[in-house]
Amino acid sequence: MRGTYDILIRRFLTALVALLALQAGSLVAPAYACGCGAMVPDASRRIGVDREESAVRWDGRTETIVMRFRVHGDAERAAWIMPVPSRADVSLGDPELFDQIDRLTAPERRDRFHFWPREDDWPFDTGYGDGAGAMPGAGTGVGVVGRERLGPFDVARLTATDPDALGDWLRTNGFDLPERLTGALRPYVERKWEYVAVRLAPEEEGAVLRGELTPLRIAFASPEPVYPMRLSRLAKTPQTLGLAVLADHRMEPRSAIGGDRPEVTFAGRIERPEGAVAALAGDRPVHLTVLEQRFPHPERIDGDHHLERVADTPYREVVYTDRLLTVAGIPAWLLTVGGALLLAAVAVILAVRASRRRRAPVAGVRSTA
Repeated sequence: MRGTYDILIRRFLTALVALLALQAGSLVAPAYACGCGAMVPDASRRIGVDREESAVRWDGRTETIVMRFRVHGDAERAAWIMPVPSRADVSLGDPELFDQIDRLTAPERRDRFHFWPREDDWPFDTGYGDGAGAMPGAGTGVGVVGRERLGPFDVARLTATDPDALGDWLRTNGFDLPERLTGALRPYVERKWEYVAVRLAPEEEGAVLRGELTPLRIAFASPEPVYPMRLSRLAKTPQTLGLAVLADHRMEPRSAIGGDRPEVTFAGRIERPEGAVAALAGDRPVHLTVLEQRFPHPERIDGDHHLERVADTPYREVVYTDRLLTVAGIPAWLLTVGGALLLAAVAVILAVRASRRRRAPVAGVRSTA
């Protein structure tokens, strides 16, 4: 019996050691994330993107993308690259933009009443709730248009005629991106696109990249609204993209490009843009379309998001709160059932009385039985 016990203990300890080793490995493995490309930390560090949000403004000639990342991990530096179809201007974005968009697109809330009690309603509930639910390049083939420091970002704007030279330049200049990025860049090099390479590094020495990063604003000429996504195929974990599009009409992606079908969570006309939205889109009326999309298998991503005009049908999510139907604070089902029982009781009483009257002898008549 003791021998069996010792074997079980050894097996348990072996499994525990293996589990700890696996966990330790996951902590030092680079985490790839970012809808615009591969975000890679320094060696032996990790970084993850909790959420990527982008707002796209297209006025028919110029496209502006404002991107915000919410990250976690222990990396002090990380890098990513974004291809763009033409020369880009890069600046810091307004953090208020996304909060304002959230307010404009908040779901409509409605009450939805039910007649019969549910598990959170009296008499089934256990509490008192109401039932609410709820510069030149270092190598041939690369040109440096500009390089500047913007807040926590070291930004290089590049041209390239050779994907291998571009990859070499990035790695030589501190943009530590994966070797396999070179092949993924080839389609953009062939189309003569340009590139915005970004190194993220906290302004405070020794600090790590964590929380909500300052938005980055990238503007370039484009005959159609396009959101670069092809490099996201390098990601190792499922990706989620939140995209808000400001244009003259409702805009949606032409295809899913290898992910789940894009879901429209808001579509509507903003008559009087204000604040950060007006700074991006102007003070004239504009259509705002908000999309959510998941990429469970990033390796299947086969292109960029090309956005096209669709019918200007408005849409807003509706969130229902389920409530028990009441009358003057009394559950309607209780009044109905109680009333029915009362009527039934009255009917029974009346029937009994009528039956007694029929059986009672008539005065002055003597029974001869």
